[in-house]
Amino acid sequence: MSEKNKPSESGKIAIVTGGSRGIGRNTVVSLARRGVHTIFTYYSHSADAKAVVAEVKDAGARALALPLDTGAISSFDAFVDSVKDALAQLGTSRFDFLVNNAGNSHHNMPFEKATEQELDSIYHVHFKGVFLLTQKLLPLINNGGRIINVSTARARVASTGGAVYASMKGAVEVLSRHMALELGPRRIAVNVIAPGAVATDFSGGIVRDNPTVNKWIADNTALGRAGVPDDIGPVIASLLSEENRWVNAQRIEVAGGVAV
Repeated sequence: MSEKNKPSESGKIAIVTGGSRGIGRNTVVSLARRGVHTIFTYYSHSADAKAVVAEVKDAGARALALPLDTGAISSFDAFVDSVKDALAQLGTSRFDFLVNNAGNSHHNMPFEKATEQELDSIYHVHFKGVFLLTQKLLPLINNGGRIINVSTARARVASTGGAVYASMKGAVEVLSRHMALELGPRRIAVNVIAPGAVATDFSGGIVRDNPTVNKWIADNTALGRAGVPDDIGPVIASLLSEENRWVNAQRIEVAGGVAV
């Protein structure tokens, strides 16, 4: 690709949490294809993280993988120091894009049976961690940068077993609008991507590996199938791009027209 035809975001740097598998991995690779370098986190799958780094290199960009438990709030200060070191390896001290994607398993937690421990686990990863990690990273984000928080279609449509998870994602959606307002003076746009059911190993791979669940999703989705990571990652990469610079404080559902 010639310099003239390179995307305007080429050479910029993103941080993506949960970037070793599924939607996060696809996002990292989609950004690489646009010339964006990435610092991404992984929880325990170091081999998957190494594979992502290699795939990004093949796409012509750089990626650095850092371990992080996004529910372990006390580790965030040390993580920010690691980010500073990673940015130095990339020849800079600041980054442009933040994608809060990391999540933990949540399958089938009905309201009447959900325990306090389960509630806290989802809260720490999907809301408190998003809030406080973004807060910690704000001094390193360039003015004019962009933040995407990943939600879910289940925040819009009620489903059995989704009370805990969907409630936390709903809170993130409200948080995102307030972030967009408060970070507006720095020209930092904040948006939400809300995927439908996606065939990954998330929640034990139930959408990908359970034919009954997969068919139920397909039967209740206008486009007739469950999602795949390649339906989501390119949308996130596009939303971070200059061509979508005027999109702000929005919830964008990427779910194939899920009806229930």
